[in-house]
Amino acid sequence: MASLSASSIKPGTIVHLYELQPGSPFFQPTTSLRVMGLLQNYQVDSGIAVISEGGASLKIDTQHIRNLQFSIGSLYQFIGELSFPAGDTPDQMILQARVGRNVDGLDVKLYDKALQLRRQFEAKYMQHLKSQDTV
Repeated sequence: MASLSASSIKPGTIVHLYELQPGSPFFQPTTSLRVMGLLQNYQVDSGIAVISEGGASLKIDTQHIRNLQFSIGSLYQFIGELSFPAGDTPDQMILQARVGRNVDGLDVKLYDKALQLRRQFEAKYMQHLKSQDTV
């Protein structure tokens, strides 16, 4: 993973795994993302985890995360940078995680509703800013 200075670390944009498709604004190398999914697999020797959500899955490189116990079937959230070490296809992408946490017990429906409302607000806010620029 490339070294990131504190001033260059971006906040993780919250995305669903199924949104990580070619053509999506999130489908870019070094994009900082926050993702969540059920742990499907974890390889201790490589530090690679696989999470899934809504029929989509994502590999997570957890080598920089300390003190996190992994349990298959548990819900996890990760923040990190997206990379494509073997090609620009969805099955080749991997998130270089810098933060990870177990979020078992999270009300996923409420989380999704809050994300939907946040996106609506951000779209209206950006539209308002654009209208201010034209005045």
